[in-house]
Amino acid sequence: MLSGFSNHSLPWMVRFQRIWRYYYLSFLRSQSSSHELARGMAMGVFAGMLPLFGLQIIIAMALAFVVRGNKPMAALTTWVSNPLTYAPIYWFNFQVGWWIVGKPALDIHTVDSWRDALTQGGLAASILMLGSLWMAVILSALTYGIGLRLIPYLKQRLKVRRRSKQSQIRDWLKR
Repeated sequence: MLSGFSNHSLPWMVRFQRIWRYYYLSFLRSQSSSHELARGMAMGVFAGMLPLFGLQIIIAMALAFVVRGNKPMAALTTWVSNPLTYAPIYWFNFQVGWWIVGKPALDIHTVDSWRDALTQGGLAASILMLGSLWMAVILSALTYGIGLRLIPYLKQRLKVRRRSKQSQIRDWLKR
């Protein structure tokens, strides 16, 4: 802690960096294997791509349990979709679903009754869910593959840094 500063009086960016570094290091120091961490990442990205607000973390952790992935990593990576990314992600997922279904006509301007509104809304929701599922499968597979290569590299980098820091301390103590 900086002298004279409480944690709450620090700028938000500094607090965010500290929190990010804490979780980054805790996952790198985790006893979980690279495969477990990568499976957790993949399940988190899968659930994060689904338009099921409030259920994404629960779904990610349940899927991580099924595939024996790291559950905290699954919960963390659901934040691939967050309030800043919802609109572009779900717009793109809708476009993918619309393309898969064959570009059906969605005409919200001619809605004359509640029945028409529900029909059009149900069709739009189905298209969004289909596109989201497709993108979830694709992106979770990519995440797993990238995670399998990236996690061992990051863990090794942390080990090298730790050894370097320890040798610097030993050299300093020998003086």
